[in-house]
Amino acid sequence: MAEPAAKTTIAPESAPMLPLFYKALQPLHAQIHADWRLKSGDASFAHDTPFVPVVVSEIAVAAHSYPIVFAADGAQPVAVLGLELRNLFVENGRWAAEAYVPAYVRRYPFTFVTQPGFDGFSLAIDSGSDRVAQGGSEGAALFQDGEPSELTRQALEFCAAFGRDAQLTALFSTALREKDLLIDRRADATLPDGRKLGLDGFQIVDAEKFNALDDETVVAWHRQGILALVHHHLASLDRFRALLDRQALLSASSHVAVTQSSPADASDREKPSAPDASAPHAEDPAGTPATHTKPKKA
Repeated sequence: MAEPAAKTTIAPESAPMLPLFYKALQPLHAQIHADWRLKSGDASFAHDTPFVPVVVSEIAVAAHSYPIVFAADGAQPVAVLGLELRNLFVENGRWAAEAYVPAYVRRYPFTFVTQPGFDGFSLAIDSGSDRVAQGGSEGAALFQDGEPSELTRQALEFCAAFGRDAQLTALFSTALREKDLLIDRRADATLPDGRKLGLDGFQIVDAEKFNALDDETVVAWHRQGILALVHHHLASLDRFRALLDRQALLSASSHVAVTQSSPADASDREKPSAPDASAPHAEDPAGTPATHTKPKKA
């Protein structure tokens, strides 16, 4: 009897309580975190994730490095980084030099959170990150003289830009779903050592339906930039070949047998949590946060 394939699923059965990578979020406060610092670090925190969210502003460049697909639960665009619980682009803590590093990865350990009683979002940090020092002299200060440091101000600006892009990304996903363009797909691979891997729980744009869009939609989507995003997504699917070859190098330098099909019933499989680009709710134990911004409409 053939050995069953090891499966990795992008779509979660339920939403995770915290976003991908984050362990213990704390909204930043000038008094509570006055002595906190951020040490230098690497990409080891992303070593075990096979996918990561991307936003519309980076799809074009990310598509040159990774297959860009849509999580079956919510149609969030994600970059596929591997076929099992392993990021093929991180080795010894370093992200592959030739590959684009997604913004979701670059903003870590910072993010935005919502808080009861506050309108908008507050800047938070993952206190569970190895880079976060709760005192001492190593690393860059988060606050100086009771005010956010340059590092913290840059993090605030980066997270604000990411949040705006996330809103536009949601509109992009909604447009695709309204036109019923997304279809379920899966990818399977047989490695040189005979081991079988598979990726399911994702969707792609149906090229046939996309090409049959009415003229009014085509014109509107051209003006909105949606047409270009779909073309980048479809072109990125060719990157599955390079991804599978990269996976094969973990076993041997030889070709991989690849098949694509509609997804099978995966209800009884163990599923890793999919990435969540949204900020979780978090309560501030000390009152007013030091860094706070209101969301801007796209």
